[in-house]
Amino acid sequence: MIHIEHFTFNSFQTNSFILWDESGKCAIADPGCSSEAELSRLTGFIADKGLEPVCILLTHCHFDHVYGMASLVRKYEIPAYADMSEMYSLQVTNAKLCGQFGFPMPDEFPIIGSSSDCNHTGRAIFVRDGDTIDVGSLRFEVIQTPGHSKGGLCFLERNEKILLSGDTLFAGAIGRTDHPGGDYETLMKSIFEKLLMLDGETRVLPGHGPSSDIATERMTNPFLLPFNEPYED
Repeated sequence: MIHIEHFTFNSFQTNSFILWDESGKCAIADPGCSSEAELSRLTGFIADKGLEPVCILLTHCHFDHVYGMASLVRKYEIPAYADMSEMYSLQVTNAKLCGQFGFPMPDEFPIIGSSSDCNHTGRAIFVRDGDTIDVGSLRFEVIQTPGHSKGGLCFLERNEKILLSGDTLFAGAIGRTDHPGGDYETLMKSIFEKLLMLDGETRVLPGHGPSSDIATERMTNPFLLPFNEPYED
């Protein structure tokens, strides 16, 4: 059985999640904590629940989603999983946006490991479409969904019908594509070919805003019109 705790961090109201099973092993998704107080909220919850962090899941590496990542990697000595193409977000997109709007840059990204070696700790590891990440009894499938950024990912726990959609798909909206590395056609392809085909009961946990489910987005998301179709069993 999956347990989920939701946090909202930083001025962009970025959603961060802790997901764990009965063993207490947990994954931290998109840790956007941008201050010591926000970081303490997250780590305090982990300590109070007696959880054991296993990894960090990064749907993408825009600054508002990774502010707390380096601190958590150092504290827990756990790997952070990301798409290789997100080096562009770290090196180009974040520098441009943070410089333009006066936001601090995230702490330096940990040493990068290869996608074929998922046993290293304390570093970022590249993953690709179809890879799986085990967190106790939970198994998160990697779905590459570029478009909002060059290396956007979603993470699917198929048995629990949970999808971490990052900034690819929102409740009633889709990710913006005007930042460096974004591409509208690529995003729409990712959504239609990778996400809308999932079980309609799959709960969507996005990077911002409220949760939804695939059936609702298929039928009602105005950004996906005129292609909405009713969910059929």
